[in-house]
Amino acid sequence: MSPCTGRTGNLMADYSHLLLRLYRLSHEQPVDRFQDEALELLKHVLPFDSAMWGSATMTAGGIDVHTIHLHRQPAEMLMAYEEIKHLDTAAQVVVLRPSETRAFDARAWFNGRHQRALLDYGRRFEQSHFFIGSMQNPATRFGRWLSLFRASPDAHGTEGERQLLATLMPHIQQALELNRLTHLNQLVHAPGAARLGSALADPRGMLHHMDAVFERALRTEWPCWAGSRLPEPVMAAAQRGEPRLLARSLVITLHAQHGLLWLRARPRCAADALSPREDTVARLLALGLTHKQIAARLQRSPATVRNQIQSVYDKLGVSNVAAMADALRQAD
Repeated sequence: MSPCTGRTGNLMADYSHLLLRLYRLSHEQPVDRFQDEALELLKHVLPFDSAMWGSATMTAGGIDVHTIHLHRQPAEMLMAYEEIKHLDTAAQVVVLRPSETRAFDARAWFNGRHQRALLDYGRRFEQSHFFIGSMQNPATRFGRWLSLFRASPDAHGTEGERQLLATLMPHIQQALELNRLTHLNQLVHAPGAARLGSALADPRGMLHHMDAVFERALRTEWPCWAGSRLPEPVMAAAQRGEPRLLARSLVITLHAQHGLLWLRARPRCAADALSPREDTVARLLALGLTHKQIAARLQRSPATVRNQIQSVYDKLGVSNVAAMADALRQAD
């Protein structure tokens, strides 16, 4: 075997090992740790000091950020960037060529007199050299990007490293999607889960994932819905901090966590017609409490609780506790 052949074999082995570990992390790590763990893994083949990983829509006015994850960078970096982002010609190139991976030398790239503030910013946050890899959906102009920063002025990026990041980008982003889907599946895993549709969206309403059941439910409820973002009523409920949206034909549960919206959709059922007080009484009754015990716990009169139990039975169309409990499970 020649030295050249041996080196190629080692690189391929390292690359394969990295991908296997990356996809394993996507299934094993919780959502709040995956991105940092994946970036630490990436450093073994492509060294860097800090990073920024996010999603955005590319607009005529620049990059409209949806989500962002900072790796070994302080939050004030983002606030400082707002003051000098109009000088960032590297970002302008990314907007024009959103599906390319590029390497930048800050001193060579930001060499105009008007860009001195940008160089000062780079020194402050140790961004002497950086790679930017991105992927975009041409139809929506929504994309995901990853920026890797090197602190040392002597740590130039090579063409081989740029090509390596370009090759890895689809795998890195796919691993992130798998990690989130694993968490989403855990949230919807419950009795009757086959009836549930699920989706994942960012705070701007852009859908990162949506299964066929969830999509079909939305199109039934809102026939004019465009498809790439959550319908306006769902976003309005999320912005109000409501955990549930009761629509005409379906119920959507909204769970905000890790800077994202985790959603479930199911058909409406009789139990959705219960008032909050009736629902509380019904669930305590299903646990085996008597109407007097429920009255004592809720500090209500036994007569009031009896009336609420009868109202629950009437709304659910049942006549006993067992049937009521079955009806309640449909709303879980």
